[in-house]
Amino acid sequence: MFREYAQYDGLGLADLIRQKEVSPSEVLEAALERASALNPELNAIVHTFAERARRMAEDVSGEGLFSGVPFLFKDLMDDFAGEPMSMGSLAVKRIPDRHSELVRRYMDTGLIPFGKTSTPEFGLTITTEPKAFGPVHNPWKRGYSTGGSSGGSAAVVAAGIVPMASANDGGGSIRFPAACCGVFGFKPSRGLTPVGPEFGEPWEGAVTGHVITRSVRDSAAMLDAVSGPEVGAAYRVARLERSCLKACAEDPRPLRIAFSSRPMISTAVHPEALKGLESTVRLLQNMGHKVEEAAPSIDRNRFWKDFMVVVCAHTAALCHKVRQWGGPEAVRRLEPATRNMAAMGKSLSSLDFVLAKEGWHGVQLAMGRFLETWDVFLTPTLIGPPAAHGEIPPSPMEEKLLVAGSWLPGGAFLLKSGLAKPFAAPTLNRMAFTICGNMTGLPGMSLPLHETAEGLPLGMLFTGRMGEDATLFALAGQVERARPWLHNRPPLAAFSGKP
Repeated sequence: MFREYAQYDGLGLADLIRQKEVSPSEVLEAALERASALNPELNAIVHTFAERARRMAEDVSGEGLFSGVPFLFKDLMDDFAGEPMSMGSLAVKRIPDRHSELVRRYMDTGLIPFGKTSTPEFGLTITTEPKAFGPVHNPWKRGYSTGGSSGGSAAVVAAGIVPMASANDGGGSIRFPAACCGVFGFKPSRGLTPVGPEFGEPWEGAVTGHVITRSVRDSAAMLDAVSGPEVGAAYRVARLERSCLKACAEDPRPLRIAFSSRPMISTAVHPEALKGLESTVRLLQNMGHKVEEAAPSIDRNRFWKDFMVVVCAHTAALCHKVRQWGGPEAVRRLEPATRNMAAMGKSLSSLDFVLAKEGWHGVQLAMGRFLETWDVFLTPTLIGPPAAHGEIPPSPMEEKLLVAGSWLPGGAFLLKSGLAKPFAAPTLNRMAFTICGNMTGLPGMSLPLHETAEGLPLGMLFTGRMGEDATLFALAGQVERARPWLHNRPPLAAFSGKP
């Protein structure tokens, strides 16, 4: 048995396989053994196809960048032909007949997938506690959230089940769970990674797919491998001019870094987030970067409403598809919060939608102008420590009100007047730093740079200029060398194999 499996990142495992020090089958069995031992505690893997993976491992050519490396797909957007896709919902069970384009590119690197990771229903909330599968436990402390919506992926990476797992980010869903689980999460620039053919412009371009990893170099290497133009895409992008993998191995020039603790939604920031930000500022200054307090000028009252208008409209469209797939009974199986968001989206006018998109453009312009002066913008990823289970999802009484509200007219008024905010606040407020990256399409990354007094991770968020993903990777590599985290192991990852 390959007991040293969890000590390696993806590139490290691929190199061992390439040098024939270990076989792809041995590596896969080590991953499957860890999954079998740890997932009952984590509840992060919702579907497996181990025998299919074993057949793939026997046929590894060794030519791909990650040939023979075990992998897990998020159960949302990443269609893997022949395996069910539930999207975190009791109402959906699709079996795609072809890979999505991003999955195809993942597979071209030689990965060996063996299952799917949990996500909240349709990826709509910032904690992974779906009714369909139950809550995912944070590897650092059972009973606490892994974040969302890629919470299952972040948990399996933090626990060392796989060195990387697929993820997607529409409001913070790569960066947020990475911050909760103490791993590295990078959201690429808009359009850099494919979303088709099932999707053209999910959430008006807010959604981007990539991977959650332990090491910076795995994320960089994967982005180099999968980025580039896609047939039928809304955005025509070329591959990055500079290799992200090469960038993360070299220290960047001294950067101009602005930092701020002021969230873009009116909410309080926990002292632990402020403590982590202060520590990160000192670290960056000691590295020779120019770090000063500054922030873009953004209308915080309009910011959250414009985001919610677009997301609710897209949720309404998705629920319309659910009705087409499974009829009214499928819609009734949707979670109350999903049905309520769909009802609000359905009540919106085309004018509401266009005005909201104009608001998005205002944020894009503000950030673009701000980053003419600064190379990078630093904030906490989270407004506070990971939440306990049950803290973010609606209570039973709130769910009854949401169900009732989904049958009533006036959803658009609730959104525009701000009356909907109290129901959305547990999720929305926690996304106060991450949403900006989705509205603007700017690249961003969460680095595991702070640990709370209770021993829970709390990441720091770095946002860069459009298309300058390599600059962020250069900074990430430098920070990782200064304050390594690769071998940090959470309590629920304590497993070394059978004696």
